[in-house]
Amino acid sequence: MKITLINLLCVFCWCSLQILALPDTILIGGIFDDRDDVQEMAFRYAVEKINMDTRTLPRSKLSAQIERIPADDSFRASKQVCKLLRSGVAAIFGPNSENTANHVQSICDAMEVPHIETRWDYKLTRDAYSLNLYPYPPSLSRAYYDILMQLKWKNFVVLYDSNEGLVRLQTLLKEKSWTVTVRQLPDGTDFRPLLKEIRRFQATHIVLDVSQDKIHSVLRQAAQIGLMREYHNYFITSLDFNQVDLEDFRYGGTNITGVQVIDPHTPDIKEVVEKWKFGELRYGRTLSDRFTKVTTEAALMYDAVYLFAKALDDLDNSKEINIDRLYCEGDKAWQHGNSLINFMKWYGSRPHTNSNDGRRGGMYTLERNYTHFSQVQASGLTGPIKFDTAGFRSEFQLDILEMDQKETLKKVGTWTKYGGANYTRTWAELVDAMELNLQNRTLIVSTALTPPYTMRTESSELLHGNARFEGFCVDLIHEIAAIRGFNYTFQLVADGAYGSKNRETGEWDGIVRELLDHKADLGIVDFTITYEREEAVDFSMPFMNLGISIVYKKAQKKSPSLFSFMSPFSVDVWIYMATAYLGVSVLLFILARMAPDEWDCPYPCIEEPEELENSFTLLNSMWFIIGTFLCQGADIAPKAVSTRIVAGIWWFFTLIMISSYTANLAAFLTVERMDSPIESAEDLAKQTKIKYGCKQGGSTYAFFRDSSIPTYQRMWSAMSSARPSVFTVSNDAGVERVAKADGQYAFLMESSSIEYEVERKCDLTQVGGLLDSKSYGIALPPNSPYTSSISSAVLKLKEDGKLHMLKNKWWKERKGGGRCQREASSTKTSGAAELGLANVGGVFVVLLGGMGIAAFMAVCEFMWNARELATDESASFCDELSNEVKFIIKCSGNTKPVRKRAPSTPEEPLFTYGSYGANYGYSQRK
Repeated sequence: MKITLINLLCVFCWCSLQILALPDTILIGGIFDDRDDVQEMAFRYAVEKINMDTRTLPRSKLSAQIERIPADDSFRASKQVCKLLRSGVAAIFGPNSENTANHVQSICDAMEVPHIETRWDYKLTRDAYSLNLYPYPPSLSRAYYDILMQLKWKNFVVLYDSNEGLVRLQTLLKEKSWTVTVRQLPDGTDFRPLLKEIRRFQATHIVLDVSQDKIHSVLRQAAQIGLMREYHNYFITSLDFNQVDLEDFRYGGTNITGVQVIDPHTPDIKEVVEKWKFGELRYGRTLSDRFTKVTTEAALMYDAVYLFAKALDDLDNSKEINIDRLYCEGDKAWQHGNSLINFMKWYGSRPHTNSNDGRRGGMYTLERNYTHFSQVQASGLTGPIKFDTAGFRSEFQLDILEMDQKETLKKVGTWTKYGGANYTRTWAELVDAMELNLQNRTLIVSTALTPPYTMRTESSELLHGNARFEGFCVDLIHEIAAIRGFNYTFQLVADGAYGSKNRETGEWDGIVRELLDHKADLGIVDFTITYEREEAVDFSMPFMNLGISIVYKKAQKKSPSLFSFMSPFSVDVWIYMATAYLGVSVLLFILARMAPDEWDCPYPCIEEPEELENSFTLLNSMWFIIGTFLCQGADIAPKAVSTRIVAGIWWFFTLIMISSYTANLAAFLTVERMDSPIESAEDLAKQTKIKYGCKQGGSTYAFFRDSSIPTYQRMWSAMSSARPSVFTVSNDAGVERVAKADGQYAFLMESSSIEYEVERKCDLTQVGGLLDSKSYGIALPPNSPYTSSISSAVLKLKEDGKLHMLKNKWWKERKGGGRCQREASSTKTSGAAELGLANVGGVFVVLLGGMGIAAFMAVCEFMWNARELATDESASFCDELSNEVKFIIKCSGNTKPVRKRAPSTPEEPLFTYGSYGANYGYSQRK
């Protein structure tokens, strides 16, 4: 009896469950455009997989009701939706066309049937019964923005084919920190005119937002017109970037970046593709190549069916539901549609604990907490399926891909809503990729003829290619190419200019122009790295450091002055010495007259003389001082203490002065004195006689033009206003002008170039120090991928000492280098320099002058004595003069008779001495 009651109870419960349970077969409708074969296949195989997995819908099976309609046929779409609703479907999937999807959505809203989409929809609001698994457009736009910010794009061009692209990229277009140029692709298949326009304004960064089937065509035509070289960068916005065939562009060096939602190399995706192949073969259908790639929308459709099934099962477990037939003509709606759509939205928003993402294997935690739902992971081929409170899929993950020579496409990072763009590649991987991209390429190197950097090779044979050139820069590129493994071809810049910006038009010329036009890959010469040039192009690490200096005519040897023996003392010292001589002479005369010990008897034989005599007359004092000053002494000597003190102090003064003079005289007579009118830039700025200039349009020109230093501003004002112009077309022209100007022109240029010139032109020299500090570098096009590789090669050459060796080779060894040093060393002697007549000629002049003065004084004395004799003897002056001259001419005998005078007064002397009778004259009284 008990068994029977238990059996009846079980039967009753089973019948109750059968009444509450879902039908055995649940119909779901799929509306697809004629071209959505892959999405239709994903829909069918998703249903098949769910039916095979009893854990998803344990008591029911899904039945796919598929309807195909032409794209944009709204009337046909409405009829097919009503047909599916009459058959009793629980949800409708698709279509992808915007017009037909809007009609389907409006009918589903009226019938309260869930409408599930997987298309890109720019609308920022959702209807109550609509759910879209496609990433939320604002979040997708933010992802593009974060990636480009991580790539450090400053300006770029946006190419789009439909207005949807402007909506998709609205975050990029609103950003004010970069410059965006927007261009729409024309209708048709020929995009080359537009691409040529982009190439003309030197666009190197391009965002391509076009339909999937146009991506390859646009890239191929861009390659045909030279818009896909190694310095070009493309960003593809399509989420099916991995479906594009990039094999034709793989080795071109172009950097192509894109994103993907699904990774075709994961086990889940590979399993899906294998099941598709097996299923098609099972049904006897042929699977074309395009069906072997799972597109984003196909994967989204696959996940949408899975999400619907799980939500339906959860709804079935929570309450009794039934699926009714609905009619578009009636007013009845499905009562469980609202609950089912909410389950799907909330299902994607519930927390996930210890859940494994089958695609990425990651852990996900959400902010909202719905504890009354089961803890089941909503994860599919496109990753975690999460919706925000408004029902948008704003939280998703993107893989960042780049084209790679080894793997075609390589994952280099990821993007998430809260983490932004994160690049996972290491610096070493990035460098390796750049170096691999550089190997075996042939780079165009633009240069200009400037010794010793780039010169034509001197040869009697006809040379071709790189053999035509030689110099420091040629050897430098050769060393870098050997390290990095690339080939190169030198070409001369057409206008011979390095690169300067026109202030009025903003256009560049010279090597910079060729780099901007991508006519060259490298630019090398004595290329100064300036702020203005750095803004236009990229520069490698400097290979030479230098500064602006002055090249001028070498100072000529100063001709020695006739009185160069006076050079050891300045004029002031000579004046002070003469004043000291006169002052001490007068002081000695006064002190001698004051000192009693200086008064002596003139005749030692007289014991009691009536008169005393003082030897230090004014003339004798002056004679004593000059004699001791010249270290010759005198026949009189001081006797008093005071006069001896004066003499001692004067002798000490004489000792110091004569010693100083003697020590300094040797240097002044033997060392060559060089006469240079300028010693620095300040000297140039202070004078107007010597003109000075620099190369027109070069970095030195820009330095003075833009300088805020007062001295350099004055120099720029003088240079810019000078007539004729002091600027030259080249450094060579400036150096030649200095050589021919005979000291009336100075040229401002880089110190390294001055070093080269003065090694070969011995009459030139560098004047003063460096006016600034600058460097030479190798120029590359903006955002060139080779900048870091070239810089690291330059650093290696610098560390190995090869840059120093190259500089010595071309500055001091080749092309006449070191000639001036050799000439200077050959003229040096081991002994002191000889003194010529020019050095000591002034001494002879003084000697001759002194002897002339002495002779003149002797003649005067001789004639005065003859006059006195003639007066005393009442004779003719001529007769007396004749007698005296005859006596002198005889030149015999050292005695002369005394000429007695006629006595006139008692006080007059009785006799007089002749001219040469005695040393002293005196009078004898009667």
